[in-house]
Amino acid sequence: PRRIVCKGISSKEAPLTFCQWLMESSAWVRILQGLYDCTLTMGRHPCRPLCIFGFALSCAEMEPQIGLTSSAAFTVPCGRQPLQADAACQPVQWSPSSRTGRLASAGSQSGEPGASAGALCLGLALGGLTAFRSQLSRKPKRRAKVHSLTQVAGKKKKETDAGDDSIYKDTVLLPSTDFSQRANAKVREVELQEWWKKEKIYEKLQDMPNPKGTFTLHDGPPYANGSLHMGHALNKILKDAINKFKAVQGHKVKYIPGWDCHGLPIEMKVLQTLKSKERKDLTPLKLRERAASFAMEAVEEQRTSFERYGVWGDFDSPYLTLLPKYEAAELGIFEEMVRRGSIYRAMKPVYWSPSTRTALAESELEYPEGHVSPSIYVAFRCTGELPSTLAKFDALEVAVWTTTPWTIPANRAVAVNPALKYAVVRAEWPAEDGRSPRHLVVASGLVESLQDVLGASLAVEVEFEGSELEGVKYEHPLTGTLTPVVMGGEYITTESGTGLVHTAPGHGADDYATGQKYGLEVAAPLDNAGNYTEEVGVESLVGANVLKDANDRVIELLKEKERLLLQKPYQHKYPYDWRSKKPVIQRATPQWFASIDTLRDGALECMADVQFVPEKYRNRMRPMIEGRSDWCISRQRSWGVPIPAFYHKETGEALMTPEIIGHVKSIVAEKGTNAWFELSVADLLPEEHRADAELYEKGQDTMDVWFDSGSSWAYVEETLGSPVDLYLEG
Repeated sequence: PRRIVCKGISSKEAPLTFCQWLMESSAWVRILQGLYDCTLTMGRHPCRPLCIFGFALSCAEMEPQIGLTSSAAFTVPCGRQPLQADAACQPVQWSPSSRTGRLASAGSQSGEPGASAGALCLGLALGGLTAFRSQLSRKPKRRAKVHSLTQVAGKKKKETDAGDDSIYKDTVLLPSTDFSQRANAKVREVELQEWWKKEKIYEKLQDMPNPKGTFTLHDGPPYANGSLHMGHALNKILKDAINKFKAVQGHKVKYIPGWDCHGLPIEMKVLQTLKSKERKDLTPLKLRERAASFAMEAVEEQRTSFERYGVWGDFDSPYLTLLPKYEAAELGIFEEMVRRGSIYRAMKPVYWSPSTRTALAESELEYPEGHVSPSIYVAFRCTGELPSTLAKFDALEVAVWTTTPWTIPANRAVAVNPALKYAVVRAEWPAEDGRSPRHLVVASGLVESLQDVLGASLAVEVEFEGSELEGVKYEHPLTGTLTPVVMGGEYITTESGTGLVHTAPGHGADDYATGQKYGLEVAAPLDNAGNYTEEVGVESLVGANVLKDANDRVIELLKEKERLLLQKPYQHKYPYDWRSKKPVIQRATPQWFASIDTLRDGALECMADVQFVPEKYRNRMRPMIEGRSDWCISRQRSWGVPIPAFYHKETGEALMTPEIIGHVKSIVAEKGTNAWFELSVADLLPEEHRADAELYEKGQDTMDVWFDSGSSWAYVEETLGSPVDLYLEG
């Protein structure tokens, strides 16, 4: 009920207890129908509250209306906003014959939204109000009752706030019930979940008749390294909704939640809690014990939160990637892949994080905006015999461009695209630069843009096919070693640079592939922290760090040897370690790889039998399988499932056979993977290799955590069966 105040009507007789009158009125059915129709007509119009009120009153079966019998002007609350006690008033012209009012400011051509509708609402309201005044004046008993209720309401309003003891509760007839008007979720949800647990509701579902068979949703494990966030909630609640829906349909639903408990994030969290002295005394085994404790605490915290979400599942017996049985199942998969020839070891460039000192997968990288590299243009001096087209040039140089000056010491070739045209240009700088002219080899399509970049005039003296450069030799700009020009691939374009690519097989995938074709050395003279080692070949560079001072030192040496054409900052996307938030590099190190080539056909065949929702995601996954050749599965960390390989102490040759893996697997199933760090080489080797135990040492690499989580099906297969009906991840 709202108070409608109009000039010319006594406020004392205004209806304060409309709800009481409504319940006593014999016309309540028609009134409710009117309210419904009015609501449909008005929609969300701002004047709807006033319209509904007036319409309800004027629809009642009443005596002939009395009250306002002549034209008059009034001011009433009206406008676009819902009616409020302190609403601004506007003048209204009242017509007694039609019992309607119209805003005085609303002309026939009014463009004010809601003006005519406001006038209509006002007319209904005033008409209903005069009718209600008639009822009160002609029936003293009802009038006295209304005034009595008004006085009671006034007293109660002072004594209590709105709620269960609202001043209007006696004016509305409601059914009597114990059901709370408030959700009170903070209390009720906990009570409900305790009741579910006490009555074993989830367990009873397993024993109920299941006319539609089983339904299995396999849970991809969240990472046990902290509190839950909205992504966890979305994932788990969606899974729970699907499971409960299938259970109601008549399926047997068994849901086993899991957690990913190994890997670098947990190891880093543990290291952050240690003091420098504690870190020095930390052995791999002690670190693993701390990491396991940290992971179990996180699992317990997350499990409590998932259950608080209302998720049903076998939370008392989840799968954890640190359980001995799980680790043994993972080694079983690895054993089968070794047996099939899908696992190999090679020295290839991988993404390497100097900050965390481990190899990284592409999924562990991020590309923040704003990274700036010190790009350089460098001239490598040709030497020896040249093709007839180029023989007339005495001091010919090939020009290259790179955004990683620190890789110049590892240069083993310059690559060109045989399908492109190249030119020898005479580069001349302004006299004030004090630089001598040079003959440079660049791609013909880049001559014009290079003039602007280098700030020199480039006059083309001869053009030729890229293939003519094959076999040309040049001097390494830092060491003077004779190095060849080779034929690269389609990755060499005229979009940027010079059209000739500085090639360091130890620091890039394309460079590595080209190097393999020509038998080039895979040089990567760096340690795990990204510092140059003695193998760099330049004494002044030893110890320089590639992410700190190495670029500056290399650039300075190139200046001294007059090989530097230009140094220019270059902003571009560059990979960062998503954990440490620091740049990564590409570095060739001996790593273990899973060959996708041996798995591709089977994976694509299985994809054909999988339904994707939405279907377009099949097209995203297929190119990933078709275009990838291998997957680096080894990590240089302590907290994880060890790769069961032994290395010859003198030659470094790896010893890892399916039989050795099977023997280690049986030990892990009983004692867990800590046994790898606790037992001797002789204890870990099977009988047939035990006599040579003194010649070998244990490897320190562990499995990529994606190999861990990707093996989860092997652990739950015995309980859930295979294949499962649904994976829901993203």
